[in-house]
Amino acid sequence: MSAADVLTVAAEGGVIGDGRTGANLALGVGFIGVVIGWAALARVAGRISVGNARAGAMSAMAVGLVGTVLGVLHLATSSGGPGTGNGMVGAVVAIPLGLAAMEFGRRALARSRRGERVAGHFESQRR
Repeated sequence: MSAADVLTVAAEGGVIGDGRTGANLALGVGFIGVVIGWAALARVAGRISVGNARAGAMSAMAVGLVGTVLGVLHLATSSGGPGTGNGMVGAVVAIPLGLAAMEFGRRALARSRRGERVAGHFESQRR
């Protein structure tokens, strides 16, 4: 089974379940991406001291992308409209969640790179 087939099956809700399963999966992945992105931003700002900000930022961007893709695939493959039980509203909500996760990750990555440049500048001045 190719990667495209796996994403299509995941967006459709898999082998078992109703039409909302794929949307719920996309919502869950998008929400996890937002949480990871928020934690990466907090790490860069120094509010928490656990984990690596760059790794968290990259993870948030990747998870956000997967959540967005799953939401779009579910919208593309679902039939009916909102309120029919096919999970279209959940998929519509999952897309901005995934995009927000990617934005949080982008901001955290940019701030961590800026911090590295500033730290490198101070190191060169000390010598």
